Amino acid sequence: MIAILGTGKMGEALLSGLVRAGLPPNEIMATARREDRAAALRESYGVRVVSNAEAAKAAETIILAVKPQDMGTLLAEIAPYVPADRLVITVAAGITTAFVESRLGEAVPVVRVMSNTPVLVDEAMSVISPGAHAGERHLERTEALLKPVGKVLRIPESQQDAATALSGSGPAYFFYLVEAMVDAGILLGMPRAAALDMVTQSIVGAAIMLRDSGEHPVILREAVTSPGGTTIAAIAELERHKVRAAFLDAIEAARDRSRQLASG
Repeated sequence: MIAILGTGKMGEALLSGLVRAGLPPNEIMATARREDRAAALRESYGVRVVSNAEAAKAAETIILAVKPQDMGTLLAEIAPYVPADRLVITVAAGITTAFVESRLGEAVPVVRVMSNTPVLVDEAMSVISPGAHAGERHLERTEALLKPVGKVLRIPESQQDAATALSGSGPAYFFYLVEAMVDAGILLGMPRAAALDMVTQSIVGAAIMLRDSGEHPVILREAVTSPGGTTIAAIAELERHKVRAAFLDAIEAARDRSRQLASG
């Protein structure tokens, strides 16, 4: 039995991914604060929606998906019901395995996960790190849950804040870029729908090339960049506006914010 405690955007994304991956709904429990939300989850996925305490008592694997600021309250609520043979997975940004372990009061195996919203289309990037009491079998169980909805990578927990900034928030950077490119197309006289189609397919195609070719992104970019051509003119403008430096600063700021969330 798997329980997802907190079915907001990421919690529901994981829930929908598990159901699509073939996990029977009767083997999944979820929790929700509001009854209307609970009813919607029952209707959409056929899962049981119960209290946090009931979910913690019954589930062998407990996924903590509440907001970081609510994690302390949740852990205090479920701590009496989580014995040391449970696997606890936390997907909240900035919440360390030590934070969870210290509040559960047992030698509970904890695995920290940072995933992202492409879990909705089975293309998530999930990075996982073990806590002090988590071993190989706990990592393998976590991977088994996440692999049907995307790629899974093991990293040291010291890199989790950077992963949060890079891949956890990463889809938002691409959506922001698409928005800017579509606006540029409109500025050039292109209908919005046509501009969105062209930009979306260009990005999808480029992403697949990058993933499947094995080439460094510099090589792929240079293949499009002819001497004295249109692409180098555009790239020169991006460099003039320090877009690369802006991305470095933005992702560093996201990393710092993840650390702030961890410290409360």
